[in-house]
Amino acid sequence: MELIRFILVVLVVVIPIRAFVAQPFIVSGHSMDPTFSDGEYLIVDELTYRFQEPHRGDIIVFRPPTDKSKFYIKRIIGLPGEKIEVNNGTVTIFPKDNADGIVLDEPYIAKKSADTDKTWELGPDDYFVMGDNRTESSDSRAWGTLDENAIVGRAFIRLLPVQEIKLKPGEYDYKEI
Repeated sequence: MELIRFILVVLVVVIPIRAFVAQPFIVSGHSMDPTFSDGEYLIVDELTYRFQEPHRGDIIVFRPPTDKSKFYIKRIIGLPGEKIEVNNGTVTIFPKDNADGIVLDEPYIAKKSADTDKTWELGPDDYFVMGDNRTESSDSRAWGTLDENAIVGRAFIRLLPVQEIKLKPGEYDYKEI
């Protein structure tokens, strides 16, 4: 009887948390190096974006438009309604009220990719995401903008490796935009 009660308590507590609040995620690949390495274990916050909009610099986990059965992890670069220009590896943001544009400061990038010279217009529900390892990342430069409904959540805690445990890992606050 005690085992049945324990199982019921676990089901009542764990399943709702897993389904609606947080879920585990293991980084696969090198698209977010040096911020995240292959095999790192994260907890993804699925609750925050139900109450607030994603911010530029947030690290998110989402289902890519190219294959809804997979999960990707990338950094939010562009927000709804903005224009994004990538020219010779430099990202320029054109917010709704700024025709001049602002060159994005990206200190987390080890090596810029110079292969894309293109501009994207983001719709009212679109985000532009990029990996921190630009030469190894399949991101919005390759498959276009990301609909907000594809976002699962944001990287909330890095649990492994133990020496790298951190709350809101990789988050960067863009103060100039």
